[in-house]
Amino acid sequence: MMSLAYDRVYSRRREVAFALHDAARMLKTYSDHRARELGTTRAQWAVLSRLQRCEGYKQSELAEALDIAPITLARLIDKLDASGLVERRADPADRRAHRLFLTSKAIPALGALGALAEDVMGRALAGLDDATVDAILKGLTTIKANLKSELHSGTCNK
Repeated sequence: MMSLAYDRVYSRRREVAFALHDAARMLKTYSDHRARELGTTRAQWAVLSRLQRCEGYKQSELAEALDIAPITLARLIDKLDASGLVERRADPADRRAHRLFLTSKAIPALGALGALAEDVMGRALAGLDDATVDAILKGLTTIKANLKSELHSGTCNK
């Protein structure tokens, strides 16, 4: 039997927030665990994957895209640079900035990480058909756009 207090705070829309948070936390934890199989971290994996999609980011742009502090990204880039996976190149338009590029050594690493990502998400989405996956993706895209709009409009400051 549910308590009366629970009935007053429960709503399906609020339950989405809890489920989304829990699923994201579990995915991060599982991805951390699986990344160690390849001798990397989830954070390094995220940097490499983002650069694979869009090489030439400035460090500040990549930090913003990954939603991490610039100093945190600088440390990650230092490690990836030392391991020969990423290189910094001077930005021809801004002497103070560097652009980030993958090295040829990153190609096999990204292949292994891509296979790992397929396995991780195959396990995470097991039992869901393509239509459900499409609906989840569409819904999450809408949620992200809504929240981004709210943050940029200043509504959260009211």
